[in-house]
Formats: sequence, structure tokens, C-alpha cells
Amino acid sequence: MDHGTVGSAQSGRLLVEVREEGSSAVVTPAGELDHHTADLLREPLDECLAKGLSRLVIDCSRLEFCDSTGLNVLLGARLKAEAAGGGVHLAGMLPTVARVFEITGAEAVFSVHDTVEDALADDVG
Repeated sequence: MDHGTVGSAQSGRLLVEVREEGSSAVVTPAGELDHHTADLLREPLDECLAKGLSRLVIDCSRLEFCDSTGLNVLLGARLKAEAAGGGVHLAGMLPTVARVFEITGAEAVFSVHDTVEDALADDVG
């Protein structure tokens, strides 16, 4: 059910792919999300919101690491998406990344799903 990549950005440690699924943007960061790579995720998230895609599904299944800077990028996107009437849905988090969200309590402010398909099916919020 690949609808094609709308855009992508890459550094040595992070690749971000974006595709549209109906009224949602599916954003897939692969690699390490940290201070050095955060803008590679922030920019496409902001672009999606600017295009009117306020429902963001972040496919975390290929995200191997996320530090506080990466977490702040996602929290910022959540605030902007909610202000636009949408939200941020996290899907397929690996245990090491899920642990960061658990320790910080950030998991409580996101809609968390096992798979991207589950996140796309949950069209509430």
C-alpha cells in the first residue's frame, strides 16, 4: 500500500521519508534522531503542517535512537498539529525509543499505536 514517497531528507545518521495517506502524512525517520539530525525531521513536519496535513503519523519502526532534542521536535510538532485541528500519532516504536517516551512521560501526550496501519485506522484525534 505504498503511495510513493512525497519527499525525503538525509544525513549520515538519519533519513526521513514523507508520504501522504489520504488526509494524513506518514513520516518515517530512520536512524538516529538527536541534536545533530533534529532539523532533518523538524523541516518535513513543518512542511506537512504548512500544506494543511495536520494529522501526522510518525512511523518509528526504523528509528533506532531518540534523545531529548528529538523528543522536543515531536512535542513541538504535536502542539502545532493540535492547534491546526490534527494530532501526532506514533507507530511501531522500538523498545529503546519507547523507553525514552516512558521515562519522560511523553507517551501520555501522544497517540501511540503498534503499527502505521493502526494509526491510520484510528482517525479520531
